[in-house]
Amino acid sequence: MHRKNPPGPHLNRRGLLTAAAAVGLAAGAAGPGSAAAAGPPPGGRDPETFGPAQVRPGDPRYESLLRGDNHRFVGHPDEVQVVGSTAQVVQAVQDAVRAGKRIGVRSGGHCFENFTADPEIRLLLDLSQLDAVGYDPSRRAFEVQPGATLGRVYRTLFKGWGVTIPAGGCPEVGAGGHLVGGGYGPLSRRYGSVVDHLYGVEVVVVDRDGNARAVVATREPDDPNRDLWWAHTGGGGGNFGVVTRYWLRSPDADADADTDADTGAAAADARAAAAPDPRRLLPPAPAEILEALVEWTWDPEKTTEQAVTTLIRNFCTWHEQHSDPAPPYDALYAILQLAHQDAGSFSMVVQIDAGVPHAADLVDEFVAHVNAGTGLTPDGGSATAPWLYVMTWPGNGESGNIITRRYKGKAGYLKRSFTDTQLATIHRHLTNTTGSAECGMLIVGYGGRVRAVRPDATAVAQRDVVMKAVYHSIWADESDDAARLSWVRELYRDVYRDTGGVPVPGEVSDGSYINYPDTDLADPAWNTSGTPWHTLYYKDNYPRLQRVKARWDPRDVFRHALSIELPR
Repeated sequence: MHRKNPPGPHLNRRGLLTAAAAVGLAAGAAGPGSAAAAGPPPGGRDPETFGPAQVRPGDPRYESLLRGDNHRFVGHPDEVQVVGSTAQVVQAVQDAVRAGKRIGVRSGGHCFENFTADPEIRLLLDLSQLDAVGYDPSRRAFEVQPGATLGRVYRTLFKGWGVTIPAGGCPEVGAGGHLVGGGYGPLSRRYGSVVDHLYGVEVVVVDRDGNARAVVATREPDDPNRDLWWAHTGGGGGNFGVVTRYWLRSPDADADADTDADTGAAAADARAAAAPDPRRLLPPAPAEILEALVEWTWDPEKTTEQAVTTLIRNFCTWHEQHSDPAPPYDALYAILQLAHQDAGSFSMVVQIDAGVPHAADLVDEFVAHVNAGTGLTPDGGSATAPWLYVMTWPGNGESGNIITRRYKGKAGYLKRSFTDTQLATIHRHLTNTTGSAECGMLIVGYGGRVRAVRPDATAVAQRDVVMKAVYHSIWADESDDAARLSWVRELYRDVYRDTGGVPVPGEVSDGSYINYPDTDLADPAWNTSGTPWHTLYYKDNYPRLQRVKARWDPRDVFRHALSIELPR
């Protein structure tokens, strides 16, 4: 592949990837048991210096705080409370429970559905000011608060210790929902899901008597609250409580001392003296990333059904053949961005750690494989950039209309390539007359180290997969809602027509991803498979999640349209 600086690097990538960014829900889960005192926030910031800010209708701030990233959904709560500490969260939750008010929780606000804008929500907790990131020597783990954006997490971990986590590629996504939903990103093929590095959580929960409190749960085998930790390793936000703190440490890190024992000053000093080097507790961040942007022009004479479906199939078969958790291919991450023909072109982004031996050759080999037999001529090039620039560009992580942004996203896991019938269906919808330039789908490389973890070891059940598919439509005007929703819904239904309109686990598909929530999966008008939505998201892990729900949120305080249901 000819190497040159691709024009406007990242421009096309960010515009499309916002639809598939690791968008999470704002709230996490929690559970009862012995409350554990959490240490002070990293960086020495006093958590009581902010909030709570109580914003009610009539306040000039109110309208600005009602919307998340998806402007299709606008709530009207009695109050938005912006909190700055765990204690404030406990008090806000306690007051709402006593008053009988429905609670919604938001950290980054990047949610495909209306989970924080439901009309029944009377108190919206805004966690965006709970945004500290740093190292907690008492737990020998890195501490991340839910309001911290992924960009902030990357910058702090990299600048302080040269480490990182395999999380998403959109820097403005809030860590809160992204982590609890089993987030993934450009380094996941190499290092696994982000929850594979989750050591513990602090969660505000409500017991059967209506008492709110903060508890800590870790992955330690003897932790009585361990089930609560497990539920946060992919169980999705808004289900069990309000996560106010995450601790991150890789499971193979040298941190075998008891971090949950005595809390006195002498014990803390002893733990600090024996603590391992923090730089060994999370994966090392690459120094530089080699990124290629490849583009194909939609040309009626050349981009025939055979050409396009061959290209898609090639992308998929490469991932079938190269998704073992082993180098060198686990370092390569790619996204095929299939825009509707009205966009004029479609593209592919390929990233690899520039320090991997023969990195450029691996990229060339991959691009050649994808284009083989298509008869198409790709354009574009590649460039090397510092890792932090790639992961935090352009700083705000957003694109599109600054006043309003509306979208619908749907998703599915893939164990192998789409069938020939599915490929023909995808081409038909990408070239129909009802789509627009903002409609399309992404096929995202996955697998690798993700596949090295048992499906019941975390709440992420889909481990034997090699790709994720994301179907999306993005628009600005409310008047376009019906047409844009119809396009993406019909594409999705037709791709999975043989399994009732949804990706039922089987030979090809393996359900869907809870961080890309889609309430259509619970709607019998769109899901005629007979497979319930919770099986599509959680498979055999769902009954265990229900048991955790019953223990830690027995009053069903924390709920939304796709929340874990209490067992019957």
